[in-house]
Amino acid sequence: MPGLPAEPLDPQIAHLLDMVARARRPPLHHLDPADAKIAYEKSANILDLAPRSVHGVEDMSIIARDGRPIRVRRYVPREASWADPLPVLLYFHGGGFTVGSVDTHDPLCRMLCERTEAMVLSVDYRLGPQWKFPTAVNDAFDALHWVHETAPALGGDANRIALAGDSAGGTLAAACAVEARDRGLAPVLQMLLYPGTCARQDTPSHRALADGYLLTADMIQWFFAQYLDDDASRDDWRFAPLDGGGAGAQVAGCCPAWIAVAGYDPLHDEGVAYAAKLQRAGVPVQLARYPGMIHDFFKLGRFVPAVAGAHDDAVAALRAAFAGAPLG
Repeated sequence: MPGLPAEPLDPQIAHLLDMVARARRPPLHHLDPADAKIAYEKSANILDLAPRSVHGVEDMSIIARDGRPIRVRRYVPREASWADPLPVLLYFHGGGFTVGSVDTHDPLCRMLCERTEAMVLSVDYRLGPQWKFPTAVNDAFDALHWVHETAPALGGDANRIALAGDSAGGTLAAACAVEARDRGLAPVLQMLLYPGTCARQDTPSHRALADGYLLTADMIQWFFAQYLDDDASRDDWRFAPLDGGGAGAQVAGCCPAWIAVAGYDPLHDEGVAYAAKLQRAGVPVQLARYPGMIHDFFKLGRFVPAVAGAHDDAVAALRAAFAGAPLG
């Protein structure tokens, strides 16, 4: 069937999906949005790596364009100074623009901080249904400009800033790469973990993997119903950098990209297509394929041993980018 990978599911992933099916807990899209947020907060880190110890963690606040505060969690691997500034990773969590927070992605950000020896700034952008599109992307853009302006004061190197995010956060990171290019900024990398990039969820992987692989077609549409202010906003490149409005974002001149895709993820094909779009525009791209994995697998490291290899790949790509080395 088109959209189904030839490789089998990772055995531990298959076991996890079986446990989820037998548990018969209501999926997020069957809950009230407020209850879905609580449920995700409680469950998000159960299968994730144990939180690593880092030199320092603090919650900060930046002011968005509308005057509202945005929480940013700062992780540092060591004491930073103006004489020896840290590379910086600006991170956007996943959750369909509806659930998730800096807390749900705390173990992942700690791991990236420790292993890349970089300052990680995790952004608690505002979520639907209270905050509709384009609030999340505006918050992301405001965080992008803030980090470039204030990196030295934070102990960071403004010339070594990378963008990263998973799922919906990957959408925001991709949009930030375009915004950075347009504003004359030069991130060293955009790291997109199974990003959402397309306006309509109608690829072969969306059709073949619509149910049974944790992230379902119904859940995706529920997330977007919470987030989008109007269905026409699907055609805005800030929501769909691949094909919004037909051509999507113009990506020539954007920073290099490292894109991870999972074989059993409905978002698989749009991640692959976005990598191809960047390559056609002359952007250096490394597409990392994990055929036996499902959506959100970067946060399953406690239960799925094979996730460690993907973490190694991501860390290597970031360390190389911070060192000024080319992709690959």
